[in-house]
Amino acid sequence: MNQETILIVDDEKEIRDLVEIYLKNEGYPTFIAGTGLEALQIVEQKKIDLIILDVMMPVVNGIDACIQIRQKHNIPIIMLSAKAEDIDKILGLSVGADDYLTKPFNPLELIARVKAQLRRFTKLNTNSNNGKILEEHELKLDLESGKVYQRDREIGLTPTEFNILKLLWVNKGIVFTIKTIYERIWEQEYFENNNTVMVHIRKLREKIEDNPRKPEYIFTVWGVGYKFGE
Repeated sequence: MNQETILIVDDEKEIRDLVEIYLKNEGYPTFIAGTGLEALQIVEQKKIDLIILDVMMPVVNGIDACIQIRQKHNIPIIMLSAKAEDIDKILGLSVGADDYLTKPFNPLELIARVKAQLRRFTKLNTNSNNGKILEEHELKLDLESGKVYQRDREIGLTPTEFNILKLLWVNKGIVFTIKTIYERIWEQEYFENNNTVMVHIRKLREKIEDNPRKPEYIFTVWGVGYKFGE
């Protein structure tokens, strides 16, 4: 039986029940919430390892709930939405979601994404890097603790943001295409017109760069991709 506990947040009972069945079949313990407010209460009261969070909900919607969760907790969040427009996906990722799935979705795809997020989060929090610390200018990345510091002040990165930064930094100077970054980090096949990497890079720059328009750390190689360091 899996030890990770999943919180399912959706105002549609049918969706909650369906997702719960598939997760329990995989051995994951679950908690259920029908509103964003209930979700916030559960997160404060229980140990939650991943959240599946619907966007459109009463009382507190998924976007607002995600923002509040990210203020205190650094756990993977997969957003669900009936809206397929890029702007909605970008908004969800911008407020701290690690992944995004549009309704109607294949439950098996959701389970695959849950497993991928949990694998990455486990790697991030496993002390297997012998305490190695990377330093560049006033930025510091601790591979053991999974923390990033700017002028000795800790920067709150999401698990996905940290993994992107780590991938680029460990391979300093190497240019990674958007396709390669997506497939390395999300462990899924890349598809055209996918803005996921771009959104996460933008949010990452906003957190670690003094001036995101003139980056010191993450550089765009136009027509190719991104790299860490000049």
